[in-house]
Amino acid sequence: MIDTTATDDALADFTAHRRLLFGTAYRMLGSVADAEDVLQDAWLTWSRTRRGPVANARAYLVRTVTNLSLNRLTSAHATRESYVGPWLPEPLLTAPDLVEGAELADSVSTALLVVLESLSPVERAVFVLREVFGYSHAEIAGILDRSEANVRQTAHRARGHVQARRPRFDTDQEQRQAVTERFLAACTGGDLNAMMELLAPDVTAWSDGGGKVTAARRPLHGTDPVARWMLGVLAKPELLGMAWESAVVNGEEGVLFTMGGHPVGALTYDLNGGRIQNLRFQVNPDKLSGLR
Repeated sequence: MIDTTATDDALADFTAHRRLLFGTAYRMLGSVADAEDVLQDAWLTWSRTRRGPVANARAYLVRTVTNLSLNRLTSAHATRESYVGPWLPEPLLTAPDLVEGAELADSVSTALLVVLESLSPVERAVFVLREVFGYSHAEIAGILDRSEANVRQTAHRARGHVQARRPRFDTDQEQRQAVTERFLAACTGGDLNAMMELLAPDVTAWSDGGGKVTAARRPLHGTDPVARWMLGVLAKPELLGMAWESAVVNGEEGVLFTMGGHPVGALTYDLNGGRIQNLRFQVNPDKLSGLR
Protein backbone atom coordinates (compact mmCIF):
# COMPACT_ATOMS: atom_id res chain seq x y z
CA MET A 1 0.00 0.00 0.00
CA ILE A 2 1.38 3.42 -0.95
CA ASP A 3 1.90 5.80 1.95
CA THR A 4 0.31 8.90 0.46
CA THR A 5 1.13 11.01 3.52
CA ALA A 6 4.85 10.29 3.16
CA THR A 7 4.67 11.04 -0.56
CA ASP A 8 2.89 14.34 0.08
CA ASP A 9 5.49 15.29 2.70
CA ALA A 10 8.32 14.41 0.32
CA LEU A 11 6.77 16.52 -2.45
CA ALA A 12 6.23 19.44 -0.07
CA ASP A 13 9.89 19.39 1.00
CA PHE A 14 11.12 19.10 -2.57
CA THR A 15 8.87 21.91 -3.81
CA ALA A 16 9.95 24.19 -0.95
CA HIS A 17 13.58 23.91 -2.01
CA ARG A 18 13.17 23.56 -5.77
CA ARG A 19 14.45 27.03 -6.65
CA LEU A 20 17.62 26.50 -4.64
CA LEU A 21 18.11 23.05 -6.19
CA PHE A 22 17.60 24.28 -9.73
CA GLY A 23 19.88 27.25 -9.12
CA THR A 24 22.61 24.95 -7.83
CA ALA A 25 22.35 22.54 -10.76
CA TYR A 26 22.11 25.28 -13.40
CA ARG A 27 25.15 27.15 -12.12
CA MET A 28 27.15 23.94 -11.99
CA LEU A 29 26.10 22.69 -15.44
CA GLY A 30 25.37 25.82 -17.47
CA SER A 31 22.43 23.93 -18.96
CA VAL A 32 18.73 24.35 -18.29
CA ALA A 33 17.89 20.92 -19.74
CA ASP A 34 20.59 19.15 -17.73
CA ALA A 35 19.56 20.97 -14.56
CA GLU A 36 15.97 19.83 -15.03
CA ASP A 37 17.18 16.25 -15.60
CA VAL A 38 19.19 16.43 -12.38
CA LEU A 39 16.14 17.64 -10.48
CA GLN A 40 14.10 14.78 -11.88
CA ASP A 41 16.73 12.27 -10.74
CA ALA A 42 16.95 13.99 -7.36
CA TRP A 43 13.19 13.76 -6.93
CA LEU A 44 13.22 10.04 -7.71
CA THR A 45 15.95 9.54 -5.12
CA TRP A 46 14.18 11.70 -2.54
CA SER A 47 10.76 10.10 -3.07
CA ARG A 48 12.27 6.68 -2.25
CA THR A 49 14.22 7.87 0.78
CA ARG A 50 13.11 7.00 4.30
CA ARG A 51 12.51 10.28 6.14
CA GLY A 52 13.51 8.95 9.57
CA PRO A 53 17.30 9.19 9.23
CA VAL A 54 17.16 12.56 7.39
CA ALA A 55 17.62 15.35 9.92
CA ASN A 56 17.65 18.19 7.38
CA ALA A 57 15.75 17.82 4.12
CA ARG A 58 17.36 20.92 2.57
CA ALA A 59 20.90 19.71 3.26
CA TYR A 60 20.09 16.22 1.99
CA LEU A 61 18.58 17.54 -1.24
CA VAL A 62 21.43 19.97 -1.93
CA ARG A 63 23.93 17.17 -1.39
CA THR A 64 21.97 14.92 -3.78
CA VAL A 65 21.71 17.58 -6.49
CA THR A 66 25.37 18.58 -6.13
CA ASN A 67 26.65 15.05 -6.52
CA LEU A 68 24.29 14.27 -9.41
CA SER A 69 25.52 17.46 -11.09
CA LEU A 70 29.14 16.48 -10.47
CA ASN A 71 28.59 13.14 -12.19
CA ARG A 72 26.92 14.81 -15.16
CA LEU A 73 29.53 17.57 -15.35
CA THR A 74 32.39 15.09 -15.49
CA SER A 75 30.91 13.38 -18.55
CA ALA A 76 29.90 16.73 -20.10
CA HIS A 77 33.51 17.91 -20.16
CA ALA A 78 34.43 15.02 -22.43
CA THR A 79 31.48 15.75 -24.72
CA ARG A 80 32.37 19.44 -25.01
CA GLU A 81 35.85 18.60 -26.27
CA SER A 82 34.23 17.49 -29.56
CA TYR A 83 31.64 20.28 -29.63
CA VAL A 84 31.27 22.05 -32.99
CA GLY A 85 32.32 25.70 -32.65
CA PRO A 86 32.37 27.76 -29.44
CA TRP A 87 30.47 26.33 -26.47
CA LEU A 88 28.27 28.75 -24.56
CA PRO A 89 25.94 28.08 -21.61
CA GLU A 90 22.22 27.80 -22.15
CA PRO A 91 20.51 31.19 -21.71
CA LEU A 92 17.80 31.61 -19.14
CA LEU A 93 15.09 34.26 -18.99
CA THR A 94 15.21 35.69 -15.49
CA ALA A 95 12.49 38.33 -15.54
CA PRO A 96 10.84 38.65 -12.11
CA ASP A 97 7.50 37.32 -13.36
CA LEU A 98 9.02 33.98 -14.35
CA VAL A 99 8.95 31.10 -11.88
CA GLU A 100 12.66 30.95 -11.09
CA GLY A 101 13.43 34.59 -11.82
CA ALA A 102 14.03 36.24 -8.49
CA GLU A 103 16.20 33.44 -7.16
CA LEU A 104 18.44 33.27 -10.20
CA ALA A 105 18.96 36.91 -11.10
CA ASP A 106 22.14 37.23 -8.99
CA SER A 107 25.42 35.54 -9.88
CA VAL A 108 24.05 33.79 -12.95
CA SER A 109 25.46 36.03 -15.68
CA THR A 110 26.68 34.42 -18.87
CA ALA A 111 30.14 35.89 -18.24
CA LEU A 112 30.39 34.09 -14.91
CA LEU A 113 29.08 30.80 -16.30
CA VAL A 114 31.71 30.94 -19.06
CA VAL A 115 34.45 31.39 -16.45
CA LEU A 116 33.04 28.58 -14.29
CA GLU A 117 33.32 26.30 -17.31
CA SER A 118 37.13 26.57 -17.00
CA LEU A 119 37.10 25.15 -13.45
CA SER A 120 37.34 21.48 -12.63
CA PRO A 121 34.01 19.89 -11.64
CA VAL A 122 34.92 19.87 -7.92
CA GLU A 123 36.20 23.46 -8.03
CA ARG A 124 32.97 24.52 -9.69
CA ALA A 125 30.86 22.78 -7.06
CA VAL A 126 32.83 24.33 -4.22
CA PHE A 127 32.70 27.81 -5.78
CA VAL A 128 28.94 27.66 -6.37
CA LEU A 129 28.17 26.39 -2.87
CA ARG A 130 30.57 28.78 -1.14
CA GLU A 131 30.47 32.01 -3.17
CA VAL A 132 26.91 31.89 -4.48
CA PHE A 133 24.95 30.21 -1.70
CA GLY A 134 27.20 30.98 1.27
CA TYR A 135 27.76 27.47 2.59
CA SER A 136 30.55 27.10 5.14
CA HIS A 137 33.65 25.06 4.36
CA ALA A 138 32.48 22.48 6.89
CA GLU A 139 29.06 22.18 5.26
CA ILE A 140 30.61 21.78 1.81
CA ALA A 141 32.97 19.14 3.16
CA GLY A 142 29.93 17.19 4.30
CA ILE A 143 28.18 17.60 0.95
CA LEU A 144 31.20 16.49 -1.09
CA ASP A 145 32.52 13.94 1.42
CA ARG A 146 35.90 15.66 1.60
CA SER A 147 38.00 17.08 4.42
CA GLU A 148 37.36 20.66 5.47
CA ALA A 149 41.01 21.51 4.79
CA ASN A 150 40.69 20.18 1.24
CA VAL A 151 37.53 22.20 0.65
CA ARG A 152 39.12 25.35 2.02
CA GLN A 153 42.09 24.94 -0.33
CA THR A 154 39.83 24.21 -3.30
CA ALA A 155 37.65 27.25 -2.51
CA HIS A 156 40.71 29.52 -2.39
CA ARG A 157 41.99 28.18 -5.70
CA ALA A 158 38.61 28.47 -7.43
CA ARG A 159 37.98 31.99 -6.15
CA GLY A 160 41.39 33.17 -7.34
CA HIS A 161 40.84 31.58 -10.75
CA VAL A 162 37.45 33.26 -11.18
CA GLN A 163 38.68 36.68 -10.01
CA ALA A 164 41.61 36.52 -12.44
CA ARG A 165 39.44 35.60 -15.42
CA ARG A 166 36.36 37.69 -14.71
CA PRO A 167 37.21 41.38 -15.06
CA ARG A 168 34.63 43.79 -13.72
CA PHE A 169 32.24 45.32 -16.23
CA ASP A 170 29.58 48.03 -16.01
CA THR A 171 26.53 46.74 -14.18
CA ASP A 172 24.27 49.80 -14.21
CA GLN A 173 20.95 48.46 -15.48
CA GLU A 174 19.73 51.79 -16.87
CA GLN A 175 22.90 52.10 -18.90
CA ARG A 176 22.55 48.53 -20.15
CA GLN A 177 18.95 49.21 -21.14
CA ALA A 178 19.98 52.32 -23.08
CA VAL A 179 22.76 50.43 -24.89
CA THR A 180 20.39 47.58 -25.69
CA GLU A 181 17.86 50.00 -27.17
CA ARG A 182 20.58 51.58 -29.34
CA PHE A 183 21.71 48.09 -30.39
CA LEU A 184 18.16 47.14 -31.41
CA ALA A 185 17.77 50.39 -33.36
CA ALA A 186 21.03 49.70 -35.23
CA CYS A 187 19.85 46.16 -36.03
CA THR A 188 16.48 47.38 -37.24
CA GLY A 189 18.00 50.02 -39.45
CA GLY A 190 20.96 47.97 -40.61
CA ASP A 191 23.08 50.93 -39.53
CA LEU A 192 26.75 49.90 -39.67
CA ASN A 193 28.10 53.16 -38.26
CA ALA A 194 25.68 53.12 -35.33
CA MET A 195 26.61 49.52 -34.61
CA MET A 196 30.35 50.27 -34.70
CA GLU A 197 29.87 53.17 -32.29
CA LEU A 198 28.38 50.74 -29.76
CA LEU A 199 31.27 48.28 -29.89
CA ALA A 200 34.54 48.55 -27.98
CA PRO A 201 37.70 48.46 -30.13
CA ASP A 202 38.68 45.08 -28.65
CA VAL A 203 35.19 43.59 -28.93
CA THR A 204 34.89 39.82 -29.38
CA ALA A 205 31.80 37.93 -30.57
CA TRP A 206 31.08 34.25 -29.95
CA SER A 207 28.19 32.35 -31.54
CA ASP A 208 27.09 28.88 -30.46
CA GLY A 209 25.22 26.97 -33.15
CA GLY A 210 26.45 23.54 -32.07
CA GLY A 211 26.62 22.46 -35.70
CA LYS A 212 22.81 22.56 -35.81
CA VAL A 213 22.41 26.01 -37.39
CA THR A 214 24.74 28.38 -39.19
CA ALA A 215 27.09 30.17 -36.80
CA ALA A 216 30.68 31.41 -36.79
CA ARG A 217 32.94 28.47 -35.91
CA ARG A 218 35.53 30.78 -34.35
CA PRO A 219 35.31 33.97 -32.27
CA LEU A 220 35.34 37.23 -34.22
CA HIS A 221 37.52 40.12 -33.05
CA GLY A 222 37.42 43.85 -33.73
CA THR A 223 34.76 46.48 -34.29
CA ASP A 224 34.49 46.32 -38.07
CA PRO A 225 34.45 42.50 -38.50
CA VAL A 226 31.97 42.01 -35.64
CA ALA A 227 29.60 44.78 -36.80
CA ARG A 228 29.62 43.63 -40.42
CA TRP A 229 29.11 39.99 -39.44
CA MET A 230 26.14 40.77 -37.19
CA LEU A 231 24.35 42.95 -39.73
CA GLY A 232 25.15 40.44 -42.48
CA VAL A 233 23.55 37.62 -40.49
CA LEU A 234 20.44 39.68 -39.76
CA ALA A 235 20.06 40.50 -43.46
CA LYS A 236 19.92 36.85 -44.56
CA PRO A 237 16.70 35.96 -46.43
CA GLU A 238 16.00 32.96 -44.20
CA LEU A 239 15.79 35.30 -41.22
CA LEU A 240 13.15 37.50 -42.81
CA GLY A 241 10.42 37.87 -40.25
CA MET A 242 12.70 37.38 -37.26
CA ALA A 243 11.97 39.78 -34.41
CA TRP A 244 14.30 40.98 -31.69
CA GLU A 245 13.44 42.60 -28.40
CA SER A 246 15.12 43.46 -25.11
CA ALA A 247 14.82 40.82 -22.39
CA VAL A 248 16.39 40.01 -19.04
CA VAL A 249 18.65 37.07 -19.86
CA ASN A 250 20.77 35.53 -17.13
CA GLY A 251 20.04 38.40 -14.80
CA GLU A 252 21.07 41.17 -17.20
CA GLU A 253 19.51 43.19 -20.01
CA GLY A 254 20.04 41.34 -23.29
CA VAL A 255 18.26 40.54 -26.54
CA LEU A 256 15.79 37.77 -27.34
CA PHE A 257 15.37 36.70 -30.99
CA THR A 258 12.08 35.09 -32.06
CA MET A 259 10.43 33.72 -35.19
CA GLY A 260 6.67 33.38 -35.17
CA GLY A 261 6.68 33.94 -31.41
CA HIS A 262 9.17 31.11 -30.76
CA PRO A 263 12.68 31.79 -29.43
CA VAL A 264 15.49 31.19 -31.92
CA GLY A 265 18.35 32.78 -30.07
CA ALA A 266 19.59 35.10 -27.35
CA LEU A 267 22.32 37.68 -27.04
CA THR A 268 24.13 38.57 -23.83
CA TYR A 269 27.00 41.01 -23.60
CA ASP A 270 29.51 42.71 -21.29
CA LEU A 271 29.58 46.47 -21.02
CA ASN A 272 32.82 48.38 -20.41
CA GLY A 273 32.96 52.16 -20.39
CA GLY A 274 29.52 52.29 -21.97
CA ARG A 275 30.55 50.15 -24.97
CA ILE A 276 29.98 46.48 -25.72
CA GLN A 277 33.12 44.43 -25.17
CA ASN A 278 31.95 40.82 -25.43
CA LEU A 279 28.97 39.51 -27.39
CA ARG A 280 27.66 35.98 -26.91
CA PHE A 281 25.02 34.66 -29.31
CA GLN A 282 23.28 31.41 -28.38
CA VAL A 283 21.43 30.03 -31.41
CA ASN A 284 21.77 26.26 -30.92
CA PRO A 285 18.11 25.10 -31.02
CA ASP A 286 18.90 22.37 -28.48
CA LYS A 287 19.91 24.99 -25.92
CA LEU A 288 16.94 27.35 -25.95
CA SER A 289 14.54 25.68 -23.51
CA GLY A 290 15.27 28.35 -20.89
CA LEU A 291 13.90 31.01 -23.24
CA ARG A 292 10.44 29.51 -23.54
